[in-house]
Amino acid sequence: MRHQTLRFGNAWARLGPWRGGGRVAHLVVAPDTPLTGDAVLDCVRRARDAGYEEVLTSALGPAEEEPFVEASFTVRERLHLLACDTRQEPETPRLPITRAARRDRPPVLALDNAAFAPFWRLGPGGLRDALDATPSRQFRVTRAHDITGYAITGRATDQGYLQRVAVHPDAQRHGFGRALVADAMHWLWRHGTVRAYVNTQIGNDAAFALYESFGFRALPSGLAVMGRAL
Repeated sequence: MRHQTLRFGNAWARLGPWRGGGRVAHLVVAPDTPLTGDAVLDCVRRARDAGYEEVLTSALGPAEEEPFVEASFTVRERLHLLACDTRQEPETPRLPITRAARRDRPPVLALDNAAFAPFWRLGPGGLRDALDATPSRQFRVTRAHDITGYAITGRATDQGYLQRVAVHPDAQRHGFGRALVADAMHWLWRHGTVRAYVNTQIGNDAAFALYESFGFRALPSGLAVMGRAL
């Protein structure tokens, strides 16, 4: 099933297969302009017409949830949302980090599959969504012969987003995650962002502690992935 970009005035959403494909749709919502109730219902109709049996959203903030609740969506997963001031120069990465090439995408997806439970795995479509989520981005990897970790970082105006940070389970606790986050924060700082955001699954204590060590603090609201049957 193909991806569709749906526009509703200044707002937009992208509809495509959920990570890994199948009959579940993934509705990626623009972070800057929430959808109206009518727009959400239109997305539901288009997903049903495309042959999907269920639709899941990208991670939504509390201000974005209301029209989805009205359209019979329920919370499927909750996430921590953390924020950090990026106006001070961060620490320098202590391991080599290189720009990811297109040929790196298959091993990056294999690493992602190893690092995350099935619900959270990106798949090719999710990787595309993460790379396209913001006007500016960087895509970086760490290596020790093979790729050991990767990070996608995005910028929109003066706000930064750590879209995805993953380290292969066999390479964890060797400093790759810290190097990737330091590199991401350095890129955001160099480009003049004032605040950065990252989310992580509730229960992922290691990632939470890593982000806290860079000055991130959890916001009380958090995020939610919402879904409904069609």
